[in-house]
Amino acid sequence: MHRRTFLKSSTILTAALAASQASAFALWKNTEQKRVALVGTGIRGSSLWGRNLVENYSEQVEFVGLCDINPGRVKFVKGAMGVDCPTFTDFDKMMQETKPGWVIVTTMDSTHDEFIIRAMEQGANVITEKPMTTTAEKCQAILNAQERTGRKVLVTFNYRHSPHNTAIKQLLHDKEVGPVTSVDFHWYLNVHHGASYFRRWHAYVENSGSLWVHKATHHFDLLNWWVNATPVAVTAMGALEHYGKNGPFRGESCRTCPHKTECPYYWDITKEEYLMDLYVDNEEYDGYIRDSCVFREDIDIWDKMSAQILYDNGVVVNYSLTTYSPYEGYRIAFNGHDGRIDSWEDIPFQRGEYNKEEQAALHSDEMTFKTEEVPTEFHEIIVHKNFERDFESIKVPKYRYGHGGGDRRMLDYLFVNPDAADPLSHMAGTRDGALSVLIGIAARRSIAEGRMVRLDELVKV
Repeated sequence: MHRRTFLKSSTILTAALAASQASAFALWKNTEQKRVALVGTGIRGSSLWGRNLVENYSEQVEFVGLCDINPGRVKFVKGAMGVDCPTFTDFDKMMQETKPGWVIVTTMDSTHDEFIIRAMEQGANVITEKPMTTTAEKCQAILNAQERTGRKVLVTFNYRHSPHNTAIKQLLHDKEVGPVTSVDFHWYLNVHHGASYFRRWHAYVENSGSLWVHKATHHFDLLNWWVNATPVAVTAMGALEHYGKNGPFRGESCRTCPHKTECPYYWDITKEEYLMDLYVDNEEYDGYIRDSCVFREDIDIWDKMSAQILYDNGVVVNYSLTTYSPYEGYRIAFNGHDGRIDSWEDIPFQRGEYNKEEQAALHSDEMTFKTEEVPTEFHEIIVHKNFERDFESIKVPKYRYGHGGGDRRMLDYLFVNPDAADPLSHMAGTRDGALSVLIGIAARRSIAEGRMVRLDELVKV
């Protein structure tokens, strides 16, 4: 076995890897603070795109307005962020009074299109959380509005920016195993993180587009980026077999549930001070229950998903998503004409360890932003050439915080180094956002209609 280490990551895996749509960065090249408005002040908006920008990018970003349909929440978030900008419950009023240059959209997935389009129509450019939207009709409307207005939309696929995923991209770009012909990609959400989607608004297709869109859009974007091709058709299967109506008992919320002592999914939100302040203290305004029961009978998303994806270059992907695994991570393998690349993330027994508390805290660490982190572990990538007995083990520094180190690298590109070199096309625009969600939308239709669905049936990209 030969070993190689990406210790040159300080240059190759950080500063030099950015955007297929580099022209979007031209709008950031002036040196004054950028006038930014935030719509959607839930946990993602108030943390990664709120306090984090104030604390780490205040020289580049000036918040001119915060907007949320919940007046109590937006008031709390203003204080938590430590900004003095006005708050709004009316988006159009915020746009008219503050005239931001950019709008950050972190609302419920099904409303992304509304704010993306209205922001562009009122002269702003947009940074939107994934997924870009949830239906084919909304996707087409965003593409049409961008063409009509000439504004920019950046979709924040932070997973692209992690050193591990970047190293995989580099190996594929260099054709280490020749042209890729097929991919095996399997993602596992543990019972702590996976269950959280079934407690929240994500548990309804109407709100999130299902996990085919809300969660898997991350994975589909990685695939599109890694194989450097356009998806053309999807065949899928899925079921709701674990959560929802399958539960042995149920309640309205964990706080009020009579089954606290017997339910393995019981979660005590009262121990989370920030979530109590953000959600529970503001339930009176919109009725949103953050700790809803994972066994509610009206949950209609899938918890077991599998798909085959065909690309225009002939690559076939076998993909699966499990939402109730004992551990969280993924396995990926690329089969090429000249060999195979294998890798994985956070499969505990492959590290010779297994710790229940670590699994419970894994997602919290992933969501925690750190400006500096010195890795003490490595991810491993195996490159095995055909007809060769030996294989190569490539070690990539492992970053635990901020989506594998992707958050900081992505935000640095957005706000600090927008004119950085872009050899591997890290930053994503509307085409990338559309193709990632369309795979999930096609998967939903494939399950409903029992057939292969072509993406060109859905949207003209």
